[in-house]
Amino acid sequence: MLDTVLLAVGPGDADRSDQLAEAVLEVAKPADATVVLAHVFTSNEYDEVLDRLEFDTDADTVDPDAVAARHSTIHDLESVLEEHGVDYEVQGGVGEHGPTIVDLAASTEADRVIVGGRRRSPTGKAVFGSTAQEVMLSAPCPVTFVRHDE
Repeated sequence: MLDTVLLAVGPGDADRSDQLAEAVLEVAKPADATVVLAHVFTSNEYDEVLDRLEFDTDADTVDPDAVAARHSTIHDLESVLEEHGVDYEVQGGVGEHGPTIVDLAASTEADRVIVGGRRRSPTGKAVFGSTAQEVMLSAPCPVTFVRHDE
């Protein structure tokens, strides 16, 4: 049974939102599953986004869900899901991408995670790490990887 699909997006996913939307529709729509649109920011990315989106940083706390909901990639994905009648919710997370996506998958009790990425050389993975690889190895459920070739 597939009830919840977590679609993890980050700062590099704007150019592959169509591919991610297609992948999540392929899985979630036939199962009538709810999609969790999760935008994960590192601490530095989060601070930059707060400034760029003009959030009141003098307030005690800014909810990462509210920050994620204002991100353009999330807006694009929301439009597609609404057009196809797929239920969704938006969640934000702050931390290292891989572990935070895994934590969100666990906390939302996701039955599937969809994550995007690009082809990387073995050296590139060793030097820079791979968010998708971390999610695939650590997620509490199956993971679908959507590759974007640049």
